[in-house]
Amino acid sequence: MTMHTSRRGFLKGAAATAATAATVFTIGVNPQGALAAAADGGNFTPFVKIAPDGQVIAILKHFEMGEGTTTGLTTLIAEELGINLDDVDIEFAPSDNTRYKNLAFGMQGTGGSTAIFNSFQQYRQAGAAAREMLIGAAAAAWNVKASDLTLDNGLITGAGNSAPLGEFAAAAAKRPVPENLRLKDPSEFKLIGNPDTSRRDNVPKTTGTAQFAMDVHLDGQIVAVIKRSPRFGGTVKSVDAGAASKIAGFVNAVAMPTKTGVLVYAKNTWAAFQAREAIKVEWDFSKAENRSSEEIKATLLAAVDTDPEYNAKEGADLAATRTALDGAAKVIEQEFYLPYLAHAPMEPLTCTIEPTADGVVLHDGCQFPAGAHPALAAVLKLPPEKIRINTLYAGGSFGRRATMTADYHVEAAIAFAMSGGKRPVKLVWSREDDLSGGYYRPAYAHKVRVGLDARGRIVAWDHRIAGQSIFTGTAFAAAVVKNGIDRTSIEGVYDSLYDIPGQFVGLTNLQTPITPNWWRSVGHSQTAFVMESMMDMVAEAAGRDPLAYRLEYLNHGGKDQQRLAGVLKLAAEKAGWGTPPAKGRSRGIAVHKSFRSYVAQVVEISRNADGAVKIENVVCAVDCGIAVNPDIVKAQMEGGIGYGIGHAMRDEITFENGEVVQQNFPDYEPLRIGDIAAIETHIVPSAEAPTGVGEPGLPPSAPALANAIAVGGPRVTMLPMNKHGIAFA
Repeated sequence: MTMHTSRRGFLKGAAATAATAATVFTIGVNPQGALAAAADGGNFTPFVKIAPDGQVIAILKHFEMGEGTTTGLTTLIAEELGINLDDVDIEFAPSDNTRYKNLAFGMQGTGGSTAIFNSFQQYRQAGAAAREMLIGAAAAAWNVKASDLTLDNGLITGAGNSAPLGEFAAAAAKRPVPENLRLKDPSEFKLIGNPDTSRRDNVPKTTGTAQFAMDVHLDGQIVAVIKRSPRFGGTVKSVDAGAASKIAGFVNAVAMPTKTGVLVYAKNTWAAFQAREAIKVEWDFSKAENRSSEEIKATLLAAVDTDPEYNAKEGADLAATRTALDGAAKVIEQEFYLPYLAHAPMEPLTCTIEPTADGVVLHDGCQFPAGAHPALAAVLKLPPEKIRINTLYAGGSFGRRATMTADYHVEAAIAFAMSGGKRPVKLVWSREDDLSGGYYRPAYAHKVRVGLDARGRIVAWDHRIAGQSIFTGTAFAAAVVKNGIDRTSIEGVYDSLYDIPGQFVGLTNLQTPITPNWWRSVGHSQTAFVMESMMDMVAEAAGRDPLAYRLEYLNHGGKDQQRLAGVLKLAAEKAGWGTPPAKGRSRGIAVHKSFRSYVAQVVEISRNADGAVKIENVVCAVDCGIAVNPDIVKAQMEGGIGYGIGHAMRDEITFENGEVVQQNFPDYEPLRIGDIAAIETHIVPSAEAPTGVGEPGLPPSAPALANAIAVGGPRVTMLPMNKHGIAFA
């Protein structure tokens, strides 16, 4: 899919398309990772295409779900190439796991806050190589020294000459790729780090020209929806579609081969939803999850109250930790519970499979082509080369569009195959499907016992965690699960940057048919809440200021600790931590490293006459290395803060006899714009390589709020807060 989002691209229209059909200068990397270039492509991975008319196309290996990749990646190219950001058109990369793999994963996909981290050098080098080769071609044509020429705003100038870069595209393609490539020094940056850079997707999303998967409507298509088991692990026993057959537009209803649900086909979405309601299904729940939430919660809390299944911290000694606790002057003990959570992106899951002459095209906001492509090939029994993926915009994800089972892609492929595969089939999930259909952030329980000496110093930390492993039993287990321990269940605890003496971390895995998945910030979404709540509780027990106490345990001197301490100090300074808050207000602080970035936050709250809490301000400090697009960094911090605080305030997925209670936003209420009065973000200036920003804003947000509430109020350790004694104004 090519999106001509700039004014230039829009005006050129068909002329631009014709130009790209001519000799095109293409540059990228070869299979060995070295820069390569050619006219009209070649056996390498293209990142930049330049046509003779001057059209520049960035081929983006990471898709856009609101996190800003269309802006970030084009910024890298435009900066090094020497053109305006609006003069770069955008094309999402085709599905090609070999050519466009994410270097962090080893496969093609977007996630883990890796887009800029993964691509920073690749895209800059491609832009810089194109610049050098274009200048070299111009120098040869004008018989001048390349060192006398510059490329700026799309024009090559110098030695009394000037011409648009497109004039030298064909000649540049024939030149050797520079061996000693010079990347611009940060002092030369005009776009990277510019706070005034506007997002590339603002205009198409505002005008409605941006196409999302939900927008796809093809001639002759039918819509498929699925009536799923109301309990996880339930299977179909029988189907009665008699009542559905009377609904106008109804096509067919048939049990899926997996028996996990019933496919309902109709000529349009509304008819499909109506028909789904009309069919009657008898279910077999003998192997289903039939427990209610309180039973699951009790099981997890019981698990952290006994010896753990695994010692999850290498080198830790439970016996030594127990001995230190027994000899401590004071012991602080607390249980925590964090419920199941849904991702709830604004655009529910949907995709369309269209037949071609010899294969299919998947139209989707595809987050992980590396998973979707082989899944379609397996279900449809097609060779991979017969499958193409047309990547569109996605209306949010937070991890939901990338499951290890490629769940909705498999469903779409089954629906397409069972319809006969002769016309397009659009699979549609409703909001109710999304909230009750699984792939949740798993529920977790923690129990922590911390021992202090007579001076208030930590002497032991016994930390038990129980929850459902995301990766165990999946194709990714070999990379993430070691000796039965899923790293994402304990990340943020076992590898905490605090110098905690005598720390033991125990893990117990929960087994249930409920389907888990990574959720924004993955394990950090639950571990940071516990770690930062405990650090406040321990500081209080020691009679110390929470900021000063944290800094004492970040004084070892390593770069990691220095950077974490740096954001902690900056957030505190900007929030006025050293001065008392206004009467009736209180502040809480938290800090956490995740996805290679360092984030600290101070939340300030007030209480009304009834004691209801109002979030007055959140001050955030982030160290993410070079901030390629500061405005996007701030937006992602704001989004992570809102997502983290909103869910902690009032959201949970609960079960009654195994059936999900929450069905739509009245039951699972997203953050409202009035819930947080103000957010301010401060970015630490840095020359370090860029790191993640999509997820690291979330982990410190909920504990900072809980710590603010605990000043003169109750200590909340069970979430959501509104179900455990906290009212919000």
